Amino acid sequence: MFKKISLFIFLVLICAISFAQIKVVFSFKVDKLDSSLNYFVAGNFNNWTPNDTAFQFKRKADGSYILEKNLPVGNYEYKLTKGDWKSVETGINGETVSNRKLALKIDTAIDIKVLNWAGHFKKSKPFNTATSNVKVIDTDFNIPQLGKKRKIWVYLPPTYEITNAKYPVIYMHDGQNLFDEATSGFGEWKIDEILNDFAKKEVKEFIVVGIDHGKSDRLKEYNPYDSEYGKGEGKQYVDFLAKTLKPYIDKTYRTKKDFKNTSIAGSSMGGLISMYAIIRYPNVFGNAGIFSPAFWIGKPILDDLKIAQHQIRNRKIYFVAGEQESKTMVSDMKEVYQIINPSGKYKNIKFVTKTDGAHKEWFWSREFVDFYKFIAR
Repeated sequence: MFKKISLFIFLVLICAISFAQIKVVFSFKVDKLDSSLNYFVAGNFNNWTPNDTAFQFKRKADGSYILEKNLPVGNYEYKLTKGDWKSVETGINGETVSNRKLALKIDTAIDIKVLNWAGHFKKSKPFNTATSNVKVIDTDFNIPQLGKKRKIWVYLPPTYEITNAKYPVIYMHDGQNLFDEATSGFGEWKIDEILNDFAKKEVKEFIVVGIDHGKSDRLKEYNPYDSEYGKGEGKQYVDFLAKTLKPYIDKTYRTKKDFKNTSIAGSSMGGLISMYAIIRYPNVFGNAGIFSPAFWIGKPILDDLKIAQHQIRNRKIYFVAGEQESKTMVSDMKEVYQIINPSGKYKNIKFVTKTDGAHKEWFWSREFVDFYKFIAR
């Protein structure tokens, strides 16, 4: 009886520690030449929102700024902004700096030294890094399901022009970030360089189609469900992929049209919409790459998945996320994975976590290699 009581007390203490709110005080001083009055903290504790008024600094009488928050125990990353990513903190000469890190266990005060702000510099235009076998199909490809137009990219394998072979296809979201540093916001995936390297090793080759995101509409277009960010447009977007874009690609290029040779992949919101696409069109998309999926914003996908689970259990699905992402990233992804593969017996459904993985393009670029090998087998 004593042991049971002790165990109960121990568990209560663990729960109390896990949900404890720890006080953290951020403070910094502003250069007298900086006329801005609005400063914010953006991090994985507020979904990296650069102008979150709940994380806005208050100005003190001496001209310094302070922000007091209560956060759960945990590991965090953050940066300071002036309200958008165009005015994020930088190095002294305007260079990008790494995220600040915070391992919060006890009440903590942090005195921050900001070296400079991105808005103070006119950035030089990045170099174009897309390889010669990446083309833009159309800068204004019609999306009739949404009444919008969008830039569409295509990567053709090195052997495409010298053979009559047909190729499997991967459809990927956030086309701006796939091939070209000049169009990417936070770095590129280097899909073309990765696949060109695979081609030299005579690994199975794929065509890759990249669809640019809708900028401010991204959170709606990549979400099939309504959310705090607006009415979800994901159903129409996925209908566009399956009923408009894929038929065009199949007609224009030498493709293998069946579902086993058609994949869909993306990260964050792109991971959410890729999961939804294979649920909605399991006979169109036979493989999916679910990178760091934003399942937190689309919880109804759990209900849709329970209905469709038997249809997609024989599809290839690759889940991957990093432990340095949001606090619920891995657990949310695990919840989805366990619906379709609770015992782990389906080897065609893979669940991968990486201890160093962060919510960034370099991580998704690195992990794309294993995803590619997975679907190429």
